[in-house]
Amino acid sequence: MSTPSVSTSPAVSLAISTHPSSRPFVSEKRKAEAERIRQKYPDRIPVICEKADRTDIPTIDKKKYLVPSDLTVGQFVYVIRKRIKLAPEKAIFIFVDEVLPPTAALMSAIYEEHKDEDNFLYVSYSGENTFGQEGWLELPSDS
Repeated sequence: MSTPSVSTSPAVSLAISTHPSSRPFVSEKRKAEAERIRQKYPDRIPVICEKADRTDIPTIDKKKYLVPSDLTVGQFVYVIRKRIKLAPEKAIFIFVDEVLPPTAALMSAIYEEHKDEDNFLYVSYSGENTFGQEGWLELPSDS
């Protein structure tokens, strides 16, 4: 299986959160950047990927990605796993707006539905399914 081609933007790694809600002064600049990217690379989606709070999973080295429109969420997860050098036995969960998207969904569909007002798609990742059911549920035994 070949690794999907995902470009990383050279200007990344901000020490503080890059989501516009936490940095409102960046919004107009970020919106212009996304528009420029979409004009230059119409078949790519601007994505910002950050580690979720309170997870022991490694921090990613790059936060900005240009993702092919036809990439699935599952393929994007594969790229993130490789970037953080996550062991195969370790779990990783990707969230968009605190929801776990379907692995077969195209990133272009997720982008159209969940892009921020600055035209970036914000994705977080975690080693735990922090927004869903935690752990296994035990089924009652038939006695």
